[in-house]
Amino acid sequence: MLRTLLRRLIKLLLWLILASVLLVLVLRWVPPPGTALMLERKIESWTSGEPIDLQRSWRPWQELPDDLKMAVIAAEDQRFAEHWGFDVDAIQAALQHNQQGGSLRGASTLSQQVAKNLFLWSGRSWPRKGLEAWFTLLIELLWPKERILEVYLNSVEWADGVFGAEAAARHHFNVGAAYLSSQQSAQLAAVLPNPRNWSAGQPSPYVLQRSAWIRQQTRQLGGSHYLNQLRWKPPQWWPEALRERFR
Repeated sequence: MLRTLLRRLIKLLLWLILASVLLVLVLRWVPPPGTALMLERKIESWTSGEPIDLQRSWRPWQELPDDLKMAVIAAEDQRFAEHWGFDVDAIQAALQHNQQGGSLRGASTLSQQVAKNLFLWSGRSWPRKGLEAWFTLLIELLWPKERILEVYLNSVEWADGVFGAEAAARHHFNVGAAYLSSQQSAQLAAVLPNPRNWSAGQPSPYVLQRSAWIRQQTRQLGGSHYLNQLRWKPPQWWPEALRERFR
């Protein structure tokens, strides 16, 4: 009986692994219709008795401004083009900071944030962190960097019930995402650590100071030239003729 139960558990685990791989692979091309965080916010609004209307409109990579892409990278994950989902140096720095007490510092990369917001619930439990690591690995293996950033910009929360760059641009500045200025993009990136309490459209002195720092960091990273590093390239082990075809 125990052997039968164990075999069934192993089969279930294998099916769950396969399902997760297929789901991530499909979302490489198909825009996610929603995220786990959006569902969580909707349930929270029901339980609190204050219903909210979720705002989100998908915009493809070509319609998202380079200024916003670079502002988010400068603010959230400056090693985005280099790492494979986990920034070891940032994790070590965060651990040392947190051991000293005071406010907790996170070290999540953009890839980890996509994994968490798209598939998982909020919290700091070890099971959730384990699932986050698994989905982060899948995303990094199956998606190009451009796709990771595209999904992030279309899924991140920018105010209560406001998800994605298009909804955020209209909510905070009354323009489409494609028409965001460099300063507006920096202000949107500046509020990402606390988007439900900070406003990009009515920025506090701290948000303005942080947005100025983000614009400086963007220039130091090389501006839009940095984005060339995110383009998908054929693996070196592919035959040269095939690699040339996909360049």
